[in-house]
Amino acid sequence: MTTRIGREAPLTVGIDVGGTNIRASVVDGSGEVLDTVQAPTPQSEHALEDGLARAVRELRARHAIGAVGLAVAGFVDETRSSVRFAPHLPWEDSAVADRLTERLGLPVILEHDANAAMWAEYRFGAAAGAHNGVLVAIGTGIGAALLVEGRLYRGSYGVAPELGHLQVVPHGRACPCGKRGCWERYCSGTALVDTAIERLATDPLRSTILAREVRADAGSLTGRRVAGAAQDGDPVALEVIADFARWLGLGLAFVGDIFDPDLIVIAGGVSSSAPLFLDDAREHYAAAITGARHRPLARIRTTQLGEAAGMIGAAELARAALTPTPKSARTTAPRPSPRARQSAPR
Repeated sequence: MTTRIGREAPLTVGIDVGGTNIRASVVDGSGEVLDTVQAPTPQSEHALEDGLARAVRELRARHAIGAVGLAVAGFVDETRSSVRFAPHLPWEDSAVADRLTERLGLPVILEHDANAAMWAEYRFGAAAGAHNGVLVAIGTGIGAALLVEGRLYRGSYGVAPELGHLQVVPHGRACPCGKRGCWERYCSGTALVDTAIERLATDPLRSTILAREVRADAGSLTGRRVAGAAQDGDPVALEVIADFARWLGLGLAFVGDIFDPDLIVIAGGVSSSAPLFLDDAREHYAAAITGARHRPLARIRTTQLGEAAGMIGAAELARAALTPTPKSARTTAPRPSPRARQSAPR
């Protein structure tokens, strides 16, 4: 099966292995999703791998598949064959790629889900043409990926970068990672809820949409509801979004000071509400970064590929594994396709 740009490239499967659902897609060489299957994520290691194998076999019955890539929210080792730890999955120090390769008779590679999304955006989306880029995926927490000189940077042991756990407030909000004051505690979907509850606690009789929701059932409040209330003009929600934008801008300034990227991509579920906060975040970023008046600033864009980015990136990385380059030639990554060079919105 062929398409316009990826005519000679083999089809591959990219799988987003989430804590709730498995989503597997057949992707061609131009980054187009041709077919998708989805199933709930099993809760045991054996059942999860059975489910992944079943999804691949279902797609393989309809398409000629060359390789499989898994996008995993967790620590993937430097060889991209084992999962060291994944907080919402049953794998721990598990040789997942080897076991699935043996079961399927196909090459299988693993990748951190943010890295996979970054690679997809670089090859086919918002990061096309970037030299040094950062992807910040904002959902329940913060996932992140680095593109350095056109290559994914994974660190020495495969776990870089954990930007969401930069400490921005000493002795601040408790984080599930064990630290306090992590960036994601102030800049995530969870943070939207926490900030809203904190602000309402200072004035419990305040009459707003959010105040009524919290009085009725504080546990029902979600980041999506906070964003929806802000769109409706709720004053507390607007204050919460303003606080979120400030923390996003300040965090991106830290990232800019450390990595000096030419492009930052904002992804994840919260990115769908970007019109509410992104312009303000850009202003905070420009004000906080060191030497702002004397240096070019990174372009800040939102994802073009959305929730499919992890699957597309994992599939593209699996495709690259089918044609390994000589060791001496591994310093550069494939350049974006003609389709990828189309300009992305700011």
